[in-house]
Amino acid sequence: MDKPRKLFIKTYGCQMNVYDSERMAETLGAQGYVETASPDDADMILLNTCHIREKAAEKVYSELGRLKELKTAKPDLKIGVAGCVAQAEGAEIMRRQPMVDLVVGPQSYHRLPELEAKARGGQKALDTDFPEEDKFDRLAARPKARRGPTAFLTVQEGCDKFCAFCVVPYTRGAEVSRPAPRVLTEARDLVDRGVREITLLGQNVNAYHGAGVDGDWSLARLIHALAGIDGLERIRFTTSHPNDMTDDLIEAHGTCAKLMPYLHLPVQAGSDRILKRMNRAHTAESYIRLVERIRAARPDILMSGDFIVGFPEETEADFQATLDLVEEVTYGYAYSFKYSTRPGTPAAERAQVPEDEKADRLQRLQALLTRQQRAAQDAMVGRVVGVLFEREGREAGQMTGKSDYLHAVHVRDAGVAPGTLAPVRITGSGRNSLAGELAV
Repeated sequence: MDKPRKLFIKTYGCQMNVYDSERMAETLGAQGYVETASPDDADMILLNTCHIREKAAEKVYSELGRLKELKTAKPDLKIGVAGCVAQAEGAEIMRRQPMVDLVVGPQSYHRLPELEAKARGGQKALDTDFPEEDKFDRLAARPKARRGPTAFLTVQEGCDKFCAFCVVPYTRGAEVSRPAPRVLTEARDLVDRGVREITLLGQNVNAYHGAGVDGDWSLARLIHALAGIDGLERIRFTTSHPNDMTDDLIEAHGTCAKLMPYLHLPVQAGSDRILKRMNRAHTAESYIRLVERIRAARPDILMSGDFIVGFPEETEADFQATLDLVEEVTYGYAYSFKYSTRPGTPAAERAQVPEDEKADRLQRLQALLTRQQRAAQDAMVGRVVGVLFEREGREAGQMTGKSDYLHAVHVRDAGVAPGTLAPVRITGSGRNSLAGELAV
């Protein structure tokens, strides 16, 4: 029997890349690969890249540079680059780093077996097309091994919004939704393998409009159908766009018990002038009114958001409008970044805000967001919340999991196994987590 080849995948960026890496590992598993935790003993290394963060491409080239010594020591080692940097850079990756054997974009992962065979045969393998066939339908079926209690499930890819700062429409393509029956089949398979919480993924997940047995389904309808699966206890979704937050999805937050009281709804800025320059197609006022409607449907919902500071032409008054919006909405979580240029996007060609001003604004915004996050955590003390335990904690006898509101919760001497969903009384609030005790 041939010795199985070993595969090492390093995943950068978003949850969708985590999901994609799992599917690539399964697809190559059908070709005789088994995953390894170390690149040193791998027969193939795949870097699944993200193009959202600053200098993303250069970080990939730096990583490839570090792998050059390993490639020299093991000439038969195959190195591949996948993901959004692969889509954006294409053949340039192979030109700059000739040791790279394989480059594949996010829409072509189902072609990995052919690309791997080509690379294994000594040829360069490149595929950054946007094929018409459904890559999810073509990817290898999941092996029936048990897995942890939580899982990601991609239901939508791509974006039609063309925000001025974003490369996603160019690297992931137009918005495409998976057919509802296929999503439900994959969800049932995950539950059969031990999953109790599923997070639905999409670049604009609430733009979901997958084909059902009786026409296109909305995300709300998909969520209600998922809620009918026995053994699936929790449903989440990310990331949403304010313009796609439909009435039925807002209503679902109040009527679907399995839909968790947490919503990530990026606004990016609080200045209407900057929002227009970003091509966001919503205003600060419309966003605030939307949040009010969501909270009316689910009063205890915890809001999360994304913010970009120092967008081209942003003034101090524009930035103050962002602070004002944060004060009015209040967030339990938030992600905030300094604007950085993405080649090929409209904003990259505009007058840039000086770096020191960006840094100052980011520090002030993050100080406010941190205070709000701590206040949201502190408000949990004394409450009883559901916690899905995922793994052992760092201390003996400790178990850790996530609350309904996505807070990390640690419980001592819990006496529960991973996958247990139990009520927990919150007894303390730390820097980034909560402490509690079983309430049964």
